[in-house]
Amino acid sequence: MVNIYDVPADALIEEAAERLADRIEEPEWVEFAKTGPDRELPPEQEDFWYVRSASLLRKVAKNQPIGLERLATEYGGKKRGTNRYAVAPGSHAPGSRNLIRTSLQALEEEGLVETAQGEGRRITDEGHTFLNEAAEAAFEELDRPELERYA
Repeated sequence: MVNIYDVPADALIEEAAERLADRIEEPEWVEFAKTGPDRELPPEQEDFWYVRSASLLRKVAKNQPIGLERLATEYGGKKRGTNRYAVAPGSHAPGSRNLIRTSLQALEEEGLVETAQGEGRRITDEGHTFLNEAAEAAFEELDRPELERYA
């Protein structure tokens, strides 16, 4: 049986995003929201919401229980100083907590993620099944000879 550790992250996230498009609804404001203070523009990807949700689901599965602050740190980036021409190096800026929180709430409504009181978010049995099925489908689509030993 193939699980999330046997498939490359990009293939798993792409497959899970396609499956999530049928299950969760994209908020109206997503096309206008930046992903963090280190960005100038919102993402240009058509299916950004589903890709980010799938990525969050995978991160919760791998690092559970995980809180919003840690997820915001992982999805953050390097922010330049206030002066555009400053010599000082940039500092780390966290990702958009609202975007992460809303996505996790949508996954929670679908029963894929649950809140562990005082610990953060944890994946449910249904979430494990969902990710394993997506991993199996992604594994079958891969055409890589080095992965044939897992079959």
